[in-house]
Amino acid sequence: MFAYGIFKVIYAPHKAFREIIQNPRYIGPILIMILFTVANAGFGYTLISKTYVEQTLPASEQPGTWTENSALWTNYPGVNSTENYDDYINGTYFGSKAYYGNKSIEFSAADSTRISMQLDNIGPINCLGSEGYKNLSLRIKWISPEVKPENVTIYLFSTASDYFYSNLKQEFANSASNFWNNLTISLKPSTWVLYGSNASWGNINGLKLDFVWLNNSNITLLVDGLFFRGIFKSQMLDVSSFLLSFVPQSFMQFFIQWVLLGGMIYIMTKAFRAKTVWKAMLILAGFALITMFIQALVYAATFSTLPELYYPLEIIGGVKGEGDIASNKILEATWLVSDIYRYVQIGVFVWTILLCAIATRLSAEFSWTKSFLVSATAYFATITVVGLILGY
Repeated sequence: MFAYGIFKVIYAPHKAFREIIQNPRYIGPILIMILFTVANAGFGYTLISKTYVEQTLPASEQPGTWTENSALWTNYPGVNSTENYDDYINGTYFGSKAYYGNKSIEFSAADSTRISMQLDNIGPINCLGSEGYKNLSLRIKWISPEVKPENVTIYLFSTASDYFYSNLKQEFANSASNFWNNLTISLKPSTWVLYGSNASWGNINGLKLDFVWLNNSNITLLVDGLFFRGIFKSQMLDVSSFLLSFVPQSFMQFFIQWVLLGGMIYIMTKAFRAKTVWKAMLILAGFALITMFIQALVYAATFSTLPELYYPLEIIGGVKGEGDIASNKILEATWLVSDIYRYVQIGVFVWTILLCAIATRLSAEFSWTKSFLVSATAYFATITVVGLILGY
């Protein structure tokens, strides 16, 4: 019987609200809240289970660790290193914190044709198999000399004498001085040369960069944004953790919106001298929020049609202007769902306001104009406050 009353609000709201006013009971809105929580959890699970974010080393929780501390680098004879707080890659992690840190490492050598720097004790890092990192990214900017280096070599060490190396001359073919050159280097074994019988892609512990110019000069270059990358992981770690976080959040979302909406309508009708009753108005507002349950069901069904979505470092790193290609791919895959999402949201806004207007008219005996005014004002004030409280 309670379920019948709930769904009667959808197809016969006038009759349903009249019955509710005559016999207001909290069981109806509570049942709607439970249904919404379940449906919204299904929607959240559907979306998150399809979202894969690129994992980096250092991880996002330790932004740019290797290019934040010059003491981590071994300087070869004649090479000096320091932290540069003025010239670095400026990025944010999903708009919240610096993914690349807030400095770069500056290396310099006087009157030389070569500059080398080495990063030790960073492992063991697995770059082998499906669970291993697939690429290495770094940013290089040389201030002087103006000409590009004649040769650039990168080394990955398993031990002090066993390593892999790769020539990066081709990667620097179109590079320029005083410009951050963005390199993404494949870690496919076929593109590297093996030196030493104990070198293993499953056990990388150090990294070295070696730059060579044709003529002696004062060399200054910066290194930033050094990450092992290429592993994509679902944001759905396990169902139990998801339920423990998302279900209470969904419950609170409905409960806060329910109390605020009922309270807003009650206060406004009282301001217009209506003889409304708090309990009845609160219960009517709860029944009107059946739209939240329907919305969650539609979202869950719609988002279940999405393909798997991959968010690479270029997107999550938050460097201005980067990630456009990856973002466009995601937009291409989600444009229809995004449009449905937007139109459903608009439809739910209108539908909820209409239901609240009917409830207001029946309980307060207002005109339609006044009922819609109260309903629209109360609803938009409610979703604004809920957004501020829950951070939506």
